[in-house]
Amino acid sequence: MMPLCSLIIRSYNEQKHIRRLLEGIKRQTIYLDIEILLVDSGSDDDTLTIAQEYDVKIINIKPEEFSFGRALNCGCREARGGFLMFASAHVYPLYTDWVDKMLQPFNDPKVALVYGRQVGCEISKYSEQQLFNKWFPATSNYNQSISFCNNANCVIRKELWEQQPYDENLTGLEDLDWAEKIKRKEYKIAYEALAPIVHVHEETPLRVKNRYRREALALKIIFPSEHFSFLNFLKLTLGNICSDSFHAVHDRQFLKNFTSIVSFRFMQFWGTYLGYSQKNQLNETLRKRLYYPNELKRGSNKKDGQAPVPGAGERIVYSGFEG
Repeated sequence: MMPLCSLIIRSYNEQKHIRRLLEGIKRQTIYLDIEILLVDSGSDDDTLTIAQEYDVKIINIKPEEFSFGRALNCGCREARGGFLMFASAHVYPLYTDWVDKMLQPFNDPKVALVYGRQVGCEISKYSEQQLFNKWFPATSNYNQSISFCNNANCVIRKELWEQQPYDENLTGLEDLDWAEKIKRKEYKIAYEALAPIVHVHEETPLRVKNRYRREALALKIIFPSEHFSFLNFLKLTLGNICSDSFHAVHDRQFLKNFTSIVSFRFMQFWGTYLGYSQKNQLNETLRKRLYYPNELKRGSNKKDGQAPVPGAGERIVYSGFEG
């Protein structure tokens, strides 16, 4: 039978996390309607050995041929489902109805893309938790005004991907680029807060810098007239350090997290500054979502992003898995 949904995972040396994700998929209420494809770009650890224990189709691409868009396109071409779902190899779902919830907004034929909530875990950096709080709020929005989305937890219609594949030349943000283009065609972007995943990031400061530098290189192509000056770097670094520190004080986590806050925010915006060399023009709401600090008020930020979600399905209990 043709699957309802094809779930595409990009991987490279993810032996620490991949089993927990695959177990979470296996426990989904509509598991029998899900096709799983793993696009691997040259793992030399046990990632593929673990994947072979599950009902997973493995697609191999050469490391030198990798780009985020190319890996997705390889998976999408092999997919048989009418919906293409994407998940990073280092995420895992919190509830058994994760996939079901992600598909529900497609009842509206104008919805082209749905992305779901992301939360951190006990090893997440404090500033990363603040990004999750800002980028992935607790309230759903089925007709988002901006093109923001994230392919770590996302679904699109296959028929629209066939018309518009991912840009394989971008150094990142292929999801934002796809969403921006599809929105111009008057399709809707939906955000589903009731389909959370835990996103495990274990990045060194240097990798944080490189990630944001890479994304800035992509942003200046997506939005050719945007600019990011040294003054922007100073203002946004200081502003976000102050915002994170404010929330950390109220969470009684300031002393143990202050060094991490300074390091993360400095590397985030230094990487962004290094990645820019020409002007761009971002939608102001999107600019605020990507860069600006959380407001200095309490109430909108949840101390525990993994707290029970009203309206979600059965909570998945993970035991004995790395990550």
